[in-house]
Amino acid sequence: MSAEADLQDLPGVGPATAEKLRDNGFENYQSLAVASPGELSNTADVGESSAADIIQAAREAADIGDFETGADVLERREQIGKLTWGVDEVDELLGGGVETQSITEVYGEFGAGKSQVTHQLSVTVQLLPEHGGLDGSAIFIDSEDTFRPERIDDMVRGLDDEILEAEMERRGIEGGVDDEDALEDLVNDFLDKIHVAKAFNSNHQILLAEKAQDIAGESQDDEFPVRLLCVDSLTAHFRAEYVGRGELAERQQKLNKHLHDLMRVGDLNNTAVLVTNQVASNPDSYFGDPTQPIGGNILGHTSTFRIYLRKSKNDKRIVRLVDAPNLADGEAVMRVQDAGLKPE
Repeated sequence: MSAEADLQDLPGVGPATAEKLRDNGFENYQSLAVASPGELSNTADVGESSAADIIQAAREAADIGDFETGADVLERREQIGKLTWGVDEVDELLGGGVETQSITEVYGEFGAGKSQVTHQLSVTVQLLPEHGGLDGSAIFIDSEDTFRPERIDDMVRGLDDEILEAEMERRGIEGGVDDEDALEDLVNDFLDKIHVAKAFNSNHQILLAEKAQDIAGESQDDEFPVRLLCVDSLTAHFRAEYVGRGELAERQQKLNKHLHDLMRVGDLNNTAVLVTNQVASNPDSYFGDPTQPIGGNILGHTSTFRIYLRKSKNDKRIVRLVDAPNLADGEAVMRVQDAGLKPE
């Protein structure tokens, strides 16, 4: 049955309304079920009362919105994937790696290695699960012009020979790890599975997050479904466009909506969401590290995992787990090298 026919089975949804819904990223019952009446009313040009009826019907059809037992939650959590950083000590700190269906925030000063993490995970997400990957593709929303294909090239070539050989075999690339043409073909195949879009301002960034839901939803039956969504950086445009306390409330409101759009991509598609964040110094801090992440409580509450990166000697970086629902705070050490993130 087509997506249009599915949506038209809901009360109050005719062909025109179904088309508007699909054009705005509401492809199935699940995406409608987690929408708000106000959001749906603005999108589909229907009254809030009708929108509420549509959402309720979608929740019933998708079996969303009811309570479930703790055993049900445990069973659902067993579907969650863990994405490796490629550094055992960091993966152990994170309980196995970056989780799908969660937002992981990485913050730190300029040059701490935040963008290196997004590039590395865009590579490792494509690997087989036995190599720490999720057998999927990546979406990269670039707000600071940080995406560099050359870094992907370096990081693919920096993988272990065993992994390179396995990836060549599964992708149908003839040759070996010593064959430069084969390596170049492999790098290009990795790059083909990273969907990159540059965000020019905060409104464009929000629009790209909505578009990411379309791409992720449509990819789920593909050989490499979207399993990672990176936003680098989450707060740069918001910080530049909303200056001063008078605009703080509006900035936080838009940032909150944006975060929930990202969360929806993760929840509906079993995708890991990784966002990087800028920092500011708190001059009132007399003790400890004065560096604080931008975004306030809204970002702090929405991020499932918060990771603070800071520079150390030479290429060393300290990875500190600041907040996680089921893990103890702690630190790990890694190196940022030409070949990617490596153990100390």
